[in-house]
Amino acid sequence: MRSPGASCHFGPYPCKVWFREGISHHNPEGFTWEEVPLPGEVVQISCGPVDLVWGVLWEGQLIVREGIGRDCPKGTSWVVVDSPSPDVGVIHVAVGVSVVWAVTKDNKVWFRRGVNSHNPCGSGWISMVGEMIMVNVGLNDQVWGISCEDRAVYFRQGVTSSELSGKTWKLISVPRDGDRSHSSANSVQSAGCFFCGEVRGQSVLNDVDSDTERGSTDGATCLVTSDSPGSFVEAALDQTSDQPIETPKPHIPKVTSDSFISELVSDRESARTSRDIGPAIPAFLEEDSIISEGEVKAPCLALSPGQSGGPLDLQWSNVDLEEVHAQQAQTGVVQDSADTSSLSSVAIYTLAMEDPYGTDGHPLWAWVSGGGCYVDSHSQLSWFNCSLNTSSMVQSVQAMSLSVTPAQTAAWRKQIFEQLSERTKREIDHFRHYEQAVEQSVWVKKGSMQWWRDWKPHKWIDVHFALEQFSGPEGNKDGIIFIYYNFYEEKKYLHAFINEVTILVPVLNDSKHTFAIYTPERTKQRWPIRLAATTELEMHDWLALLSMSCWDARGIQGPPSKQAIWSITCKGDIFVSEPSPSLEAVPYPTPCDQMFWRQIGGHLRIVECNSVGIVWGIGYDHTPWVYTGGYGGGFIQGLASSTDNIYTQTDVKSVYIYENQRWNPVTGYTSRGLPTDRYMWSDASGLHECTKTNTKPPSPQWQWVSDWAIDYSQTGKTDREGWQYAADFPASYHGYKTMKDFVRRRRWGRKCKLTTTGPWQEIPPILLSDVTILPCAAQCSVDVIPLWAISNKGDVLCRLGVTSMTPAGTSWLHVGTDQPFKSISIGAASQVWAIAKDGSAFYRGSVSTQSPAGDSWFHIPSPVKQKLKQVSVGRTSVYTVDENGNLWYRQGVTPSYPQGSSWEHISNNVRKVSVGPLDQVWIIADKVQGSHSLSCGTVCHRLGVQPMAPKGQSWDYGIGGGWDHITVRGNSMEPPRICLPTLTEPASSDPHSLLPVSSTEANDSVVDC
Repeated sequence: MRSPGASCHFGPYPCKVWFREGISHHNPEGFTWEEVPLPGEVVQISCGPVDLVWGVLWEGQLIVREGIGRDCPKGTSWVVVDSPSPDVGVIHVAVGVSVVWAVTKDNKVWFRRGVNSHNPCGSGWISMVGEMIMVNVGLNDQVWGISCEDRAVYFRQGVTSSELSGKTWKLISVPRDGDRSHSSANSVQSAGCFFCGEVRGQSVLNDVDSDTERGSTDGATCLVTSDSPGSFVEAALDQTSDQPIETPKPHIPKVTSDSFISELVSDRESARTSRDIGPAIPAFLEEDSIISEGEVKAPCLALSPGQSGGPLDLQWSNVDLEEVHAQQAQTGVVQDSADTSSLSSVAIYTLAMEDPYGTDGHPLWAWVSGGGCYVDSHSQLSWFNCSLNTSSMVQSVQAMSLSVTPAQTAAWRKQIFEQLSERTKREIDHFRHYEQAVEQSVWVKKGSMQWWRDWKPHKWIDVHFALEQFSGPEGNKDGIIFIYYNFYEEKKYLHAFINEVTILVPVLNDSKHTFAIYTPERTKQRWPIRLAATTELEMHDWLALLSMSCWDARGIQGPPSKQAIWSITCKGDIFVSEPSPSLEAVPYPTPCDQMFWRQIGGHLRIVECNSVGIVWGIGYDHTPWVYTGGYGGGFIQGLASSTDNIYTQTDVKSVYIYENQRWNPVTGYTSRGLPTDRYMWSDASGLHECTKTNTKPPSPQWQWVSDWAIDYSQTGKTDREGWQYAADFPASYHGYKTMKDFVRRRRWGRKCKLTTTGPWQEIPPILLSDVTILPCAAQCSVDVIPLWAISNKGDVLCRLGVTSMTPAGTSWLHVGTDQPFKSISIGAASQVWAIAKDGSAFYRGSVSTQSPAGDSWFHIPSPVKQKLKQVSVGRTSVYTVDENGNLWYRQGVTPSYPQGSSWEHISNNVRKVSVGPLDQVWIIADKVQGSHSLSCGTVCHRLGVQPMAPKGQSWDYGIGGGWDHITVRGNSMEPPRICLPTLTEPASSDPHSLLPVSSTEANDSVVDC
């Protein structure tokens, strides 16, 4: 979407905004104009390449068009945004893909942060250094401006996808008339755009002049102005005809830009002297690249005020496309429409008659447009160097080349090559066996910490911690972590290479500020390197530094990919891992203990994704959040975090403790128990004493927001006072007293709140307990992505309007049920499975694009004597987990019978399961035994999953413990197929298929319990 899509009409009446209907590739001119209602009088409007439209009101406020999308390109409504400064209104606005720049009446420049497709209004203004009279944004958010002080053209350097506001303003070398033939073509051609200066005279070219200039300037055409006050001249150079060019007749010029349609009308002088013609010719004949035969570059526009005479009256006129074509036919200029639309122009105008040149001889620019420029932010631009001797150097080189024959050139090249080879042997080859004086640069950071030592008795000991980073001669970075400690008065150290670190996990508790460092070997041992910092700030500094070192060593930067695997720890920290193509390869996949995980800011309980890049999360307080595309946040700041798409995120959770009592025949229930009983105030296990006074929030980041209160919402219900009864500790509890109940307990809860930052935006107002997104294939062509969810009250919901451009969707559609649900999942073929709160399974029939909510529920019997709690559906596989930690596979699922036929037990000791778009199976295991320790909450990967063996063969153990959730529903990366040579005939005609899995293999446990 560019400015022609929404036209602003200026005239004696209040300004109106019009939208052009029916514009497409086959019909670029569209059909009709449609007026768009406005909240006020608009004086300027700017449209971005995608879906951003901002305008400036007469009062100095801004308006933003909301609801723009593929189905509604005109948008739905306007939203008024206040000026950055309450006392100073906005006079100019410019928008790009995801940026908005504004200029106020005091010439201050402002940048709007937080602007994106689903939040076009942004979140706040940032004042930028410098004063401009206007700014303009290019195709990839590059920024140009006209300085208020010197009226020169400036370019915003450092604008990248991770730092959209850029770093500094850089002056562009735009020389005046006499210098353009030497420098302008060389100064702007690297950017692919065309800056046009002024020509202070009208000239009549003869054959000699035309041929002379054409030989050195390649015959570019340009629309120019004369030297007289307000005059305007169109001059063109015919590249194919040798006939003298006649002086064109006077006509009324039209000049258009992104935000105004104006003209300056005047008479032209009938004749000019030959002295004035000379400096004007080079500006006619200049272009940014060599023009092929039969091709003519589009003209660029420049307006210049005269240096004498009084002001003239301004008149209004319409732009007549047919008239322009007629004028081009008269002057012999043939333009290509594609070139015309792709080139940007620079035009100058004045609001008052003044000298068009400053005291330093440079032109005073008033307008710049880079709407057709696509500038690579990583390329080396040559706009900032003005070489005055380029033309003379080119002429001298051409003159030299004319006098050298091809044979002489070949001999000269051979001689130079022999001399270079000889010098190489003399200066380099004889010294190759010497060690380089400076092989690498080293940087070291040291500090004091505590380390949880590896041997018994395990305890915290004081150590010296050091990170040594070094960069090799080729720029590759790596590092080593050292831990220096004393062992029986002997100094020793422990080390780990940065490129071997797989994850850095903050382990916050109420006593120490600790974090863990994992490597593949320590992941197998279930024994990470555990370190404790003195303060929380020091821990975050070390985590940020170590994280950046790991990312540099592995070449990781920017946001996660659409194929990323997302996971969440039991403390709510979010981690992502980039899968390799060989992660699901058969028969030799990449071990999942070698996967590298990096942290993303925020705090969630559940996260779900798909390969289109749509990611949703749910907090502990059931608030839904949508991923904004950024990275970093939290303690990850600076270069390791994106500057936009980072928002404040809050989460609330409850901390529970238990009040325990035993029955006494004399006094009844009392807080004095038996010596073997649990603590009378304890946690859920009864092994740790937890009273109201000594119980603290999970970490220093959490703050209490309520007092202790009795919790009546426990499983098994309670009596009126919140008590649950049982025969003894521990046992199954019930909400009523019997003659055999000798103990009782009740749960107390207190809410605490966490405030952090991350790339997440809240989706109000409905609270959710589960969410699922359609797992798309790599080449998915679905526009609207089905998304289902369950509210915290158990209602089933279907989200409408979810696309890659609007991942938050538009509205909820309620799907009727007979009872509350607790888990839901949608497969690749839109098959929807759900689990009710009573543990039964259901299948939703007839779900399609035309009927996104389906028509009816089909009850699926649960496994015998089991209550299901979670379900996950892939391409053809359906897996569920019951309340006892058993993993079940649904057999007999076919397109004609999607409900399947029976359940088959796969494994026990499973907490959660995630099935990907390729039917890959990942779980969170409750307990995994390592060589050093037992971990609870471990990421595990099912090996051997293939179309002919969807249940797989065995488990591969990854990162853990302390993990609570994982989703692989975004990983649609097809694994490479490897054909292994066999000595015997294969049992199956498919060389990639596996033999049927035996019942013992299919039912093996994650660990032997």
